[in-house]
Amino acid sequence: MRETVITPASIANPKTHYGDAKASTRHFITQRVTGLINVLFLGLLLFIVVRLAGQDRADMVSVIGNFWIGVPLALLIAIAAVHMRNGMRDTLEDYFAGSMYRLTMLLNTLFCLIVGLAGAGAVLKIVFWG
Repeated sequence: MRETVITPASIANPKTHYGDAKASTRHFITQRVTGLINVLFLGLLLFIVVRLAGQDRADMVSVIGNFWIGVPLALLIAIAAVHMRNGMRDTLEDYFAGSMYRLTMLLNTLFCLIVGLAGAGAVLKIVFWG
């Protein structure tokens, strides 16, 4: 398979095709949709932060343990992890290539998966098991 060399001239030429168009479009749309959802959930997050300011652990557990607050909060954490993965991917694409690129993408995905599962799991544990 012949490797295509990407140059500034090939990027400037609109007839040159490089990269995966479907994956790039999916990435673009996912980043915008998760960003919009994060903005919409900002009100819930602000409510929780203001409500829990100066409270002790028992009050925190009672607020987050409410089904109508805890489940959307867990969803927000999961969506923020997806948004974080895509944002980190954009940055890592600029600095790494080859096998190092694949390794950093794997580590990025694993890190965001662990953060998302741990955060959402902790909130859902409080909601369903106190």
